Amino acid sequence: MSDATKPLFWRDARMPHVELRQVDDGRKVCYAPHSHVHWSLGAITAGESTFRYRDDRHHVHAGTLVMMNPNWVHACSAIDDRPWGYLMLYVDTAWLTELRYQAGLLAQLCWHDIPTAVIRERRWYAGYCRMAACLLDPSRALLDKQTEVVEYLSTLMYALAGQPVQSLARTPANLRELAAYLDAHAAEELSLDDLCERSGYSPGHLIRAFKQHFGFTPHAYLINRRIQLGQRELKRGTPIAEAALNAGFSDQPHFQRTFKRLVAATPNQYRQASLEK
Repeated sequence: MSDATKPLFWRDARMPHVELRQVDDGRKVCYAPHSHVHWSLGAITAGESTFRYRDDRHHVHAGTLVMMNPNWVHACSAIDDRPWGYLMLYVDTAWLTELRYQAGLLAQLCWHDIPTAVIRERRWYAGYCRMAACLLDPSRALLDKQTEVVEYLSTLMYALAGQPVQSLARTPANLRELAAYLDAHAAEELSLDDLCERSGYSPGHLIRAFKQHFGFTPHAYLINRRIQLGQRELKRGTPIAEAALNAGFSDQPHFQRTFKRLVAATPNQYRQASLEK
């Protein structure tokens, strides 16, 4: 089997509720009808294929999302042996049920099948690819990956249920306290579970509420604070590698990329300007 036809699996023991599979050439990965115990969400990344879902057949192509309820029979196959590629996210059913229930989309804490089988809107595909790229990137932090998954799936679940994302009014005290906690621990490794336990919010609610009030997800807020810490270090003349570590970045290249994206200057340019004053 060539590298193109070998499936790539992403797993992280700290995120046991999700698993991602990537196949760049699916011609040799054709399935007989089967089902899964988990909910699945796939993205066709190249070419086209036939998606069989129970008694229906869908012609799907690059830019299309497909989804499968637990225990629903489905299959995918190449068309005329033409290349096609896909990403497939497998989501623990109990975890997704909890996410939907906490979002107010389920009246009881029990799974309800989702009737939608195919999504062709470009924005959902683009968001899926961003989420997948985050999961597959070993340099991305745990909180970053957790945020991408929860934010994307929460927003998608709202859209599929036909409900708008809820807006909130004055910033609650627990969110202000959480922001202060992030300020004080910006250089430390934090997880979404930690933040949920501290705030009392479910993952989806926390990300939506925090972004509503602060304009950032908790992870983006944390990264912004880390760059501010890095700026403070660089002003003092701290070497870039040391400044990166002190600000909570695992390596200097990650610090440099993020710094340039948020400050519109390299750490060295910023440091030199500070020293020249």
